[in-house]
Amino acid sequence: MTILWLVGASCIGWFISSLVGGGSPLILIPVMSLFLEASAIPPIITIGMLFGNGQRVGLYWQEIDLELTRWYLPGAILGAIAGVFLFTKLQLEWLTLLLGIILITSIFSYRLAEILPLFQVKSWYFLPVGFIYAFLSGLMGSTGPLLNPLYLNYGLEKEKMIGTKSAHVLVVHIVKIFTYLSFGIFSSSIIVYGLIIGIGAFPGNWLGQKVLVRMETTQFRKIAIAFVLISGFMLIWNQRHILSFIY
Repeated sequence: MTILWLVGASCIGWFISSLVGGGSPLILIPVMSLFLEASAIPPIITIGMLFGNGQRVGLYWQEIDLELTRWYLPGAILGAIAGVFLFTKLQLEWLTLLLGIILITSIFSYRLAEILPLFQVKSWYFLPVGFIYAFLSGLMGSTGPLLNPLYLNYGLEKEKMIGTKSAHVLVVHIVKIFTYLSFGIFSSSIIVYGLIIGIGAFPGNWLGQKVLVRMETTQFRKIAIAFVLISGFMLIWNQRHILSFIY
């Protein structure tokens, strides 16, 4: 039953994330937490993301923005190593709460770019942003649609955004896997569950591509932004006990 639940959640998560610009872990993690220890989820997610994003790179490889990728990778590689290293040293529960707040506030950067040309995202922004994203991903397993507003501000829509983002995330997770291996984090059960998540991604990505082709650009943009906002509130709600403790 555990395997069926994980495969089903992965398929649904990757299908939905194809239509909203990413965020499959936000659907997967709640289901995984019902069966697995919290400390095992980040490395399992990393293996699953490796397969899921690898397939997406194959599906959308012609849409990948190479210039943006050249700026993104150096910071992302360093950030992934630093994030995994810190993950092995401590568990910071409040980071999920912080991520939720960041997701919600990131919507304002998208709106500002629509009003003021000064806030239009340039390609070099993705050097420091890539570091931050990969660092948080190393700590928590994934950061969902955190960069969606920046990709949209830069001008990437639909297949171009999915393809470019998948290539970026794929590299981050490759680095994370090697770093996890170097710290001896992987076990046989983690690898098996990661492969299960990865296998479930294949039909979800395939179906998502078929639907995405028929979706209008403006509709994709609205859904992607809405998903960022919903994801932020979901993360804050899941960590509401921290807020009650502070209060």
